[in-house]
Amino acid sequence: MDPRKLLSLTGLTSQEFELLLAPFSRAWDQLYPIDQTVDGQPRQRFVGGGRHGSLPCPEQKLLFILVYLKTYPLQVVLGELFGLSQSQANHWIHRLLPVLRSALDDMGVIPERDPRHFAQGRSEPGAGPRLIIDGTDRRRQRPKNPGKQAVHYSGKKKTHCDKNLVLLDMDNDRIEFLSRTFPGKTHDKKMADQEAIAYPPGTELHKDTGFQGYEPAVRKTCQAKKKPRGGELTPAEKRTNRKLARIRVQVEHGLAGVKRSRIVKDVLRNTKEGISDSVMDTACGLHNLRVENRKRPLKR
Repeated sequence: MDPRKLLSLTGLTSQEFELLLAPFSRAWDQLYPIDQTVDGQPRQRFVGGGRHGSLPCPEQKLLFILVYLKTYPLQVVLGELFGLSQSQANHWIHRLLPVLRSALDDMGVIPERDPRHFAQGRSEPGAGPRLIIDGTDRRRQRPKNPGKQAVHYSGKKKTHCDKNLVLLDMDNDRIEFLSRTFPGKTHDKKMADQEAIAYPPGTELHKDTGFQGYEPAVRKTCQAKKKPRGGELTPAEKRTNRKLARIRVQVEHGLAGVKRSRIVKDVLRNTKEGISDSVMDTACGLHNLRVENRKRPLKR
C-alpha cells in the first residue's frame, strides 16, 4: 500500500505497521490457538478446512482494526471496504480489539491502569518524573435510560460523554497513566480523589484549576493561580500563569495525538459494555507507539 495512504488510514507509518505486525501475530496465536475453535472448543476439522475468511492473513486483520480505530466508519462502510457484511464486520471488530490491545501491551506502550501500581517500576536514579495530570471528555450517544442520561451529561460540554484522567510524562510525551472510565458528570478532582494515584518518589506534578485542592504526596505541585472574585491578578501572577500554561499545553498536544484515533474523538456509537474504556486504552497505546518511534530510530 502507498505509505501516504497507509498513514492516512491507520495513523501509522509503514515501518510502525511492520513493527506492530509481529506482536499482533503472536497475540492472535495466543488468543485464538489453531487447534481450537473461536469458542475455545477442540477443533474437529484439520487446520485450514472449511470456508476461508475474508481476512486470511495477519496483515489484513491488523489493517482492518487500525482502519476502524483511525477513521471510525460505519460498520456497513467498513464491511464494503473489506468485502464483509455488516454483521461480519461487527464480529471482527470485537474479535480483533483484544488482540491489538495485547500486542500493544507486549510492546510496552499501553499506559498503566492500576493507580496503586503506578509508582512501581518507575524509581530511577536522579530527579523524579515531571508529570501533567488532566481530564479528557469523549462524546457518546445519548443513553435511553433517564438515570444514565443524567449521570453521563456534562454541563460543561453540554453533551453526554465519558471521562478519563491521564498523566503525561513531560520528558517523553508518553501517556503513562490512564484512569478507569467515569461518567461525564464526574468532576476532574473527584476522579483524581477516587483513583488515589500512588506517584513515584520526587514527582513534580502540573495541574490546572480543575484540580483545585488536589494535593497528593509528591515533591512539588504547580498550578495556575485563579483570579479572585471581584479582584485582579498582579502582573507577576499573570506572568507565572502564562509560564505554567506554556508547560501544560504539552498534555493537550498529547491528548490530540491520542484522538488521532477518531473512535475516541467522534461520538461513540458502539454501546457494548466496556468498549468505551477499551478503545481509549488502545488509542493511548497507539499514541505511545508513535511517540516512541518518531523520537528515536526504529529498532528492527
